[in-house]
Amino acid sequence: MRKTSLLFLAALFVLLPGVAKAQVQIFGGYSYVRPTVNVQTTVPCPGPTCPVTTTSTHFNLNGWEAAGSFNPIPVFGFTADFAGNYGTAQGSTLHMQTYLFGPQVHLPGSVSPFVHALGGIAHETIAGSSTSVPVVLPYSANSFAAAVGGGIDIKVVPFVSLRVIQIDDVITRFGSATQHQPRASAGIVIHF
Repeated sequence: MRKTSLLFLAALFVLLPGVAKAQVQIFGGYSYVRPTVNVQTTVPCPGPTCPVTTTSTHFNLNGWEAAGSFNPIPVFGFTADFAGNYGTAQGSTLHMQTYLFGPQVHLPGSVSPFVHALGGIAHETIAGSSTSVPVVLPYSANSFAAAVGGGIDIKVVPFVSLRVIQIDDVITRFGSATQHQPRASAGIVIHF
């Protein structure tokens, strides 16, 4: 028991200075995503079964993104990233939420570029409209999601930075097909 306590205190003594220097970053801002969505078009005909074609279209989704990063050392950290994007096209609405986690590497300084590789889940809900000729297939689904990308933060004051740009390739797998959806974000970063 005493030996375990001494090992615990020794480990705490070694790790505590590193934890005290650890930094937490909180990001919040605007997010834009352009996902691919399947659209079904029914050709008018006199019979009970009319021919149906399915094509792909793109929605323009606007929304928000929030992320928190814990950096145990100055150049490396772990990030939790959450986003919600919303839009309409051809009389239908689309909501997409992502919940992503993973490592992030950044160069500290007044101009701080960073890259990250995040994984998690995405939830997509489409509410179709029966009044327009092209009808978006309505559904609600969850999918594995990943985001690979990076951006640039510019320090404004000691504890606040401006994320001038963040570009990610958000990868999802809705409807048994892989989608690569570009996402652009910008906003404020607070450092603790």
